[in-house]
Amino acid sequence: MRRLLLLVAFFQTISQAADSARVEVNFGQTVGPMKMNQMALGQGGLSSEPMFGDRIGELRALRPKVIRLFIQEYFNLLPAPGRYNFSKLDPAVDAILATGAKPLMCICFKPRLLFPEIRQDLVEPNDYAAWQALIAALVTHYKERASGIQYWEVANEPDIGEDGGSPYRFQPLSYVRYYKNTADAILGADPAAHVGGPALANVRSPILPALIDFCAQNSTPLHFVSWHIYSSDPKAIRGTIEYVKQQLQGHPLLKPETFLDEWNMDLTNPPLDPRFQPCYIAETIFQMKDAGLDYSCYYHIRDWHVSFEEFAPFMSPQGNAFMTRWWNRMPQFDGLFDYQNRVRPSYFAFKLLSRISGNRLAVQSDHRAVRALAAYDPQLRMHNLVLWNFSGMEVNLELVLKGLPADVRTRHVQLDALAPNDDENVRLRPDPFQKIPKGDQTLELQLAPFAIHYWSIE
Repeated sequence: MRRLLLLVAFFQTISQAADSARVEVNFGQTVGPMKMNQMALGQGGLSSEPMFGDRIGELRALRPKVIRLFIQEYFNLLPAPGRYNFSKLDPAVDAILATGAKPLMCICFKPRLLFPEIRQDLVEPNDYAAWQALIAALVTHYKERASGIQYWEVANEPDIGEDGGSPYRFQPLSYVRYYKNTADAILGADPAAHVGGPALANVRSPILPALIDFCAQNSTPLHFVSWHIYSSDPKAIRGTIEYVKQQLQGHPLLKPETFLDEWNMDLTNPPLDPRFQPCYIAETIFQMKDAGLDYSCYYHIRDWHVSFEEFAPFMSPQGNAFMTRWWNRMPQFDGLFDYQNRVRPSYFAFKLLSRISGNRLAVQSDHRAVRALAAYDPQLRMHNLVLWNFSGMEVNLELVLKGLPADVRTRHVQLDALAPNDDENVRLRPDPFQKIPKGDQTLELQLAPFAIHYWSIE
């Protein structure tokens, strides 16, 4: 009976704490650079066309530092022995550069001349010298174009093959050989480049420890490690970051950056409440930052139908059918823009987060679902604050602005994922300016389920 009473009291405490929250933003305490632009974007693996070429301005407004790009076989980089063709790849690279980002180049192509059989388990070229010459030519081409490309990723989801949209399925030893040969070619062409991988679909694949061990034992460069996860639970995403850091702990001489360069909700069974995904993005990026992740690439920018005919020359009939079914028949929730190029609420979550740049401010919350990110932007000489409620219940919020350095003017904006249209002033619904005196001030408001609020403070 006593245990039952304790359990009742425990759940009553949770219930009481769950409907009220106190968040304190300390304007006198910074905790380092925010680097929000490193929580970036990705696109590719679906078409040789520049899929977001008419959304350059909208993407530039998000200020991503990198945009991940798949170098897939449909770009036809090796049409004949010793002859290289970058004319189809150049527009995709140029579209990324036009956004102000730099491409993160993911190498996931298999030229028929070097991989004569269409089979996902055929993973190494029949001539490594010719492969290295092709990779060196690719890197040299973009170096000579002054594209500013720093990151080169060796493979995409090599642990699952065609199910991940790439034409190869590696084992740990074959991947390590492939990585070594490819990385040598990249660095031979550009010693300043950063090489890494393995861009795993499952972070716990044995490919990751094999790569880490090999690079540590052989002094092979490994400038970054990368992986993917699709989960509607931000804590599960954080768990992959912690796992990778644990794998690296035993190799102190390796100091790679960490790249979670594909992530999104569980797209096989996504939550259907339109308010969930924008708030999920904010909560997940908070968890990434809190876990010490260096870079992320949200997948992806725009939903796109694939062409069965474009994939047929390098993917098996089974793999091609899977890709075409997934992208052409499944409901899609990935893109910041949908198939018809309409902007989704998720875009506006990234837009608000992109404003949290500069020096990060200390923030404390006493609620497990209510969090905030705040920063001082020295360029625009203003503070910015984003706050959200990643829960399905309403929460009464006490927002404490501690140590405002001067009298300020603030504008409050709420992201409305249920608004009837995508007009920015409807989706990001603004309140009139409000004046707040310096010192410690308290604001009170009610947070709806999955609400996102923003304040500019100037």
